[in-house]
Amino acid sequence: MIRIMKAFSLAIFVFACLSFSIRAEKGSDGVPPVPKLWDDEAIRTIEVPLANADKSPVHVDSSYYYSLGQIVKIYKSYPIYAPGKEPAGYIDWLKQQEPEIIFDPSKLKTMDDWIKAGEIVFDFGPVFQGTMGPGEVRNPEWYKKAGVPVTKDGIMPFARYVVREKGVVEIGNVACASCHTRVMPDGSVIKGAQGNFPFDRSQAYNFRDRYPRQTNKERYTERSRAMMLALYDTPWLKENPNGRVSQMSLEEIAEAHDLIPPGVMARHRSSLFFPPQIPDLIGIKDWRYLDHTGLVQQRSIADLMRYAALTQGGDNYARFGEYIPFEPFQGKLPDAKDEERYSDEQLYAVALYLYSLKPPPNPNKFDQRAARGKKVFEREGCASCHTPPLYTNNKLTPVDGFTPPKDHFKKYDIMNVSVGTDPRLALGSRRGTGYYKVPSLKGVWYRGPFEHNGSVATLEDWFDPKRLRDDYVPTGFVGYGVKTRAVKGHLYGMKLSEKDRADLIAFLKTL
Repeated sequence: MIRIMKAFSLAIFVFACLSFSIRAEKGSDGVPPVPKLWDDEAIRTIEVPLANADKSPVHVDSSYYYSLGQIVKIYKSYPIYAPGKEPAGYIDWLKQQEPEIIFDPSKLKTMDDWIKAGEIVFDFGPVFQGTMGPGEVRNPEWYKKAGVPVTKDGIMPFARYVVREKGVVEIGNVACASCHTRVMPDGSVIKGAQGNFPFDRSQAYNFRDRYPRQTNKERYTERSRAMMLALYDTPWLKENPNGRVSQMSLEEIAEAHDLIPPGVMARHRSSLFFPPQIPDLIGIKDWRYLDHTGLVQQRSIADLMRYAALTQGGDNYARFGEYIPFEPFQGKLPDAKDEERYSDEQLYAVALYLYSLKPPPNPNKFDQRAARGKKVFEREGCASCHTPPLYTNNKLTPVDGFTPPKDHFKKYDIMNVSVGTDPRLALGSRRGTGYYKVPSLKGVWYRGPFEHNGSVATLEDWFDPKRLRDDYVPTGFVGYGVKTRAVKGHLYGMKLSEKDRADLIAFLKTL
């Protein structure tokens, strides 16, 4: 799977870490044994069927999955500094460092050991070609044009330097931290949060920077189009919104990426034209469904591991009806023995780390205004969907245009009411189940942009009735070829007085 990521190094389609099954004995000090990841029955039932049920993915079986090549090695990694912030002689010092493998499950005895090891894996990027190379992370223009944030210490925290061979300094891409690290306005960092690395704008920068240097520009463009189709295409749809990339120029593809703001990401199985918001993972232990479309059920920590494996690339091997997305680009599925993947122990450690994450200290105090806002929240019936203490009822809500099959009401937690938000992601993508999950409101004070595709930048924008008008200019994600559009749906709160609206927002920011 790691080799697939290298083949698609221009793509942005990762969220977490892969795994294969190396069974661990029962741990000491209350640490449960490592769950089996690729259990055939669990994999078969983990995903909610797609809205086009006959196109729901059929994943490879365990015999193929467990035949995948070598375990990825977790090396010691080092911070990347923005230009002008790097200590004198830093790169020369890195070249003198010996390679050091720092993940060893035999040394993990306590829960604290496992959680600390999980953070190491969370920070480690296993791909050494991709969005971030020396031409980007050491180039001031990349920071400026893509809008890459840095910490108060001048660190670019979304990737790290890795030494796998003495004298050779590489950049580890597609770490879990790449998507789920947020740099706050004061330069502090929240790990596990809705990330704000500008993936798609960096992608646009890469297209424009690399294209002029290609000796065969036509082939480069065709491969880029093929990559986009492999990531997003839904050829079974009568009106296929994602197939248009096959006719787009490279500059048009770059422009589409450029219009996707930080906090939103055109991840694989979604769309370049209606990409999903990056989720906040703090509190993930309590979620019943993962993905905005509720694609994956979380029945146990093993399901979080399976979700990570699928989103990292395991579902690249899947068949959607007769369609295998990556087959047109690669020509065939890879020889399993040539692939790298993470061990179950590594992925279990990451899952335990994610379960351990706590929200950062909230600077918004529960004052008189927030108390009034809480009363508004209760009076308006917000708790029926955003039920305390999780501030979600952990249910799925169907989108306009989708009627849940009768058997879904027995299998899944469904609130059979549509809130009327843009249904395209739920109906027109390979993540489209016909549902959106009811999101938790916890931590909204440090998150944004909001809505399932990040259309609005702030809570104030979300409760602004102007967003319902066709002449509205979304303050978050606007869309390719779009100047104005209504951000429809979720009418709750639209008729509040200005005072009640301000009080409600004050309360929400204390959660």
